Amino acid sequence: MQEPPRDLVRTTLGVLFIGALILATFWILRPFIAATIWATMLVVATWPVLLWFEARLWHRRSLAVLVMTLLMLLLFVVPLMLAIGSVVEHSDAIVTHAKALAHLQVPPPPEWVASLPFVGDKAAQLWEQAVADGAAGLIERLTPYADKIVKWFVSQAGSFGFVFVQFLLTVAISALMYADGERAARAVHRFGQRLAGAQGENSVTLAGQAIRGVALGVGVTAVVQSALGGIGLAIAGIPFAGPLCAVILLLCIAQLGPGLVLFPAVAWVYWNGATGWGTFLLVWSVVVVMLDNFLRPVLIKRGADLPLLLIFSGVIGGLLAFGLVGIFVGPVVLAVAYTLLESWIDGSAPPGDQSASA
Repeated sequence: MQEPPRDLVRTTLGVLFIGALILATFWILRPFIAATIWATMLVVATWPVLLWFEARLWHRRSLAVLVMTLLMLLLFVVPLMLAIGSVVEHSDAIVTHAKALAHLQVPPPPEWVASLPFVGDKAAQLWEQAVADGAAGLIERLTPYADKIVKWFVSQAGSFGFVFVQFLLTVAISALMYADGERAARAVHRFGQRLAGAQGENSVTLAGQAIRGVALGVGVTAVVQSALGGIGLAIAGIPFAGPLCAVILLLCIAQLGPGLVLFPAVAWVYWNGATGWGTFLLVWSVVVVMLDNFLRPVLIKRGADLPLLLIFSGVIGGLLAFGLVGIFVGPVVLAVAYTLLESWIDGSAPPGDQSASA
């Protein structure tokens, strides 16, 4: 029996219509895409925590969802309120230090500065120039940039407002996902199976494992480093230890490390003549900075049995490509691509427990 001729125009128009419909859908949902991605990562990473609360709250999913939503709000609101309260509490000291900057006398550079390899001569020259100009000269140099600095702070304030709205939207979407996560997981598994059979379903499971592994490694390590860093700053008598602890947490999540806050704090303590406390804070800072080299690999391997180099490449590359959310997106993409490539080379389905939850 002869096959009927295919209608090329009909097929082409059908494909174009479907493509236009997909683009229009993404265009309409574009304001919610970032929040949805963040919510998905948070829900997948913290799903065992939700089940733990549910088991202890009389197996009431609504109560567990309420607790998780309040915890996410507290993780953002409480540090912000502490930072604002600390600034208000020390406002008089801030004004006093700002006025004292105009009369600050910079001491001459020590002899060891010039003996530093490669940068010693240049550093000593810049230091001597700063001593000659004094604080007044520094203020005079910064005056032409005052307008740009003000505009930058205004733009950052607007960005902070946008981030705050995105965070509230993320919390709302996360609450909806917590409420009916099992059905969403089954739908994603069915989509993966429909798309690529067993390989697609196991890729969905692998993506969930990668998200949890990165969240466990990056998140827990950042919390531990920021907590230890804040304790060291408080013991050494560093002012604004609370807000600095929050800054350390953000830097650790962004993979920049706590050293950007701790080592300048060490220099400040030495500058004020407290050699003993400076030495203590220096040793403490080195331990905190080096902690992620041991703690993060162990936690990531517990969450996802994938090559560590693959996870780290995904974290750094995702951060550079997609911003902060790329910390989770990057390892997921690389993990799925790596497993599919490995299964294609071996000619078998990718390893994974098909019954595992996404």
